[in-house]
Amino acid sequence: MSVADSAFLRACRCEPTDRVPVWFMRQAGRSLPEYRAARGPGSILDAIRQPELAAELTLQPVRRYGVDAAILFSDIVVPVAAVGFGVDVEPGRGPVVSRPFRAASDLGRLRPLDPEADTGYVLETIRILARELEPLGVPLIGFAGAPFTVASYLIEGGPSRDYRHTRALMADEPGLWARLLETLAELALASLKSQVAAGVSAVQLFDSWAGALSVEEYETSVLPASRRVLEGLAGLGVPRIHFGVGTGHLLPLMAAAGADVVGVDWRVPLDEARRRIGPGRGVQGNLNPTTCLGSWDSVEAEARDVLARGGGVGHIFNLGHGVLPETDPAILERLVRYVHEQSPAVAAPVAETG
Repeated sequence: MSVADSAFLRACRCEPTDRVPVWFMRQAGRSLPEYRAARGPGSILDAIRQPELAAELTLQPVRRYGVDAAILFSDIVVPVAAVGFGVDVEPGRGPVVSRPFRAASDLGRLRPLDPEADTGYVLETIRILARELEPLGVPLIGFAGAPFTVASYLIEGGPSRDYRHTRALMADEPGLWARLLETLAELALASLKSQVAAGVSAVQLFDSWAGALSVEEYETSVLPASRRVLEGLAGLGVPRIHFGVGTGHLLPLMAAAGADVVGVDWRVPLDEARRRIGPGRGVQGNLNPTTCLGSWDSVEAEARDVLARGGGVGHIFNLGHGVLPETDPAILERLVRYVHEQSPAVAAPVAETG
């Protein structure tokens, strides 16, 4: 099977498939012993800058689990780190910024991205993977951080529970906020276009923290920048996936931003998510990652429900967020086999069957 005719890409296009495709966010990560052995110590950004290593880490879950898509081993802060904003990723904490964004003068620290010069190592990784994955018929997913989520890291200086500085900037200086998100949208778009040119078959825009926003905040202050990224990719011939955490109330707007597929976390059943998203778009998700820490019986029961609510056509099975480090790889291996063994029409959407 060619990559173009793979179950994953067909599902992204809402075409019939012979099985429900499955992949996992953070499928290359600390849950895999081979990942821990190959990755070594140091910042994840150091590993990303080594194309052969990054390619190997991307391929490990394809070999181990038999998933239907690989996702590039990289990080959402790579573009802002590459242009010299002063970002690193601390193990166990996530992205941290040595000098957070505080004023209009900080916009000067976000120069335009030159993908070949600034992130040539990412593009080389993609070229290696495209050669390795093509004979397997496995698509490669590229990705970027959505403007809001990247902005929140730059402003807060790291992960946050209340986003107080971000909210203050959004409310008190809307003009500066808009300029910051426009700048980050251009960075994300430049990165994603270069990834497509290098060989990725689909892209995902991660808006991990958008769930902290109200519908009005998102529609007024965030949606335009996300739409700029997703609509800027139109015509490149690759599916666009839009994902957020805790974004059940935002699903209609996230779909309207220009996504072909909307990722859904575990808080909203997929049949209800389909209703909110509307027709003509795929859904991705949405097994609770913590379920995979329990028994197989619990995993199977929840996976069966996800498949039934997903409705078959246009459903990409995934977790509702990333694989947790404590997850037993054997559970994920068994989960992939289970999903593949089910008919894509395992059940009509629950909302239709009653």
